[in-house]
Amino acid sequence: MTWLITGGAGFIGAHVVRAMLEAGEAVAVYDDLSTGDPKRVPDGVPFVHGSVLDPELLRSTLSDLRISGIVHLAAKKQVGESVERPLYYYRENVQGLQTLLQAAADAGVRRFLFSSSAAVYGMPDADLVTEDTPCSPVNPYGETKLAGEWLVRAAGRAHGMTTACLRYFNVAGSAADHLADTGVFNLVPMVFEKLMQGAAPVVFGDDYDTEDGTCVRDFIHVEDIASAHVAAARALGDREPGSDLTVNIGRGEGVSVREMIALIGEVTGHGPAAAPLTAPRRAGDPARVVASAERVRAELGWTARHDARAMVASAWAGWCARHPAARA
Repeated sequence: MTWLITGGAGFIGAHVVRAMLEAGEAVAVYDDLSTGDPKRVPDGVPFVHGSVLDPELLRSTLSDLRISGIVHLAAKKQVGESVERPLYYYRENVQGLQTLLQAAADAGVRRFLFSSSAAVYGMPDADLVTEDTPCSPVNPYGETKLAGEWLVRAAGRAHGMTTACLRYFNVAGSAADHLADTGVFNLVPMVFEKLMQGAAPVVFGDDYDTEDGTCVRDFIHVEDIASAHVAAARALGDREPGSDLTVNIGRGEGVSVREMIALIGEVTGHGPAAAPLTAPRRAGDPARVVASAERVRAELGWTARHDARAMVASAWAGWCARHPAARA
């Protein structure tokens, strides 16, 4: 079978493409290149430049490439932007998904894997977030991911598609320099950018009810995210048509913002410069969001392999490849 990976030229998508190929799966990439880079698509992998809002191009792609499974990663994912542009986020993330699912149903695609997010939980009051923790997103981005899960499950039941929703936690790291994250929206690259500018990183709030007062998050290496997709894609072939699987993709271990910044300073050699400044809390930041990884181990036999140090070291290598002066 051939898997169509939407958003396959993006940071996470390119890692999924790489992992699927290494696992012996046939893949094709569909990406609008709004944030993706075609150089990330390996030679020999069919590539279609297009939007998931284009039903005609989707139909022809699914038919021409004989697609039998879809891994849907294409989405807008900046929380702050989603607050400012909710209509845009609902169009891209929900209407785009609906258009893709309709094309998939019409083409007889029977396996559909959806990239969801821990943002569906909002501000959970739990030491470990399980898949049964109530979902209460606090921003339009999280809302679109939760609505997407509902839509995927409903379409799967109605059209006999076997589906899975993977709820990512905080993604970092890189498998290769050319696949590194080029955005500066997550903690690790944001700290890299500050260090490169000779400025101090910023901690938003140091009075949370955590061990060091800063927020605690479950950081997961992008290579582990990719391997989880392989495990989920293969598991779909053994499940009943119309059935759904929803799992967290995390390590089940928390790292505080202050701990991560200190680790970044150590790995990069910018230790003293990495001493952070403290700013007021940001609205909507929960004190602790750490995944329970029990269900994904039980259902997929999958466990994360990389620790926080490996994430930072690989991300730093990719950053320096693009910014040689950072090593100075």
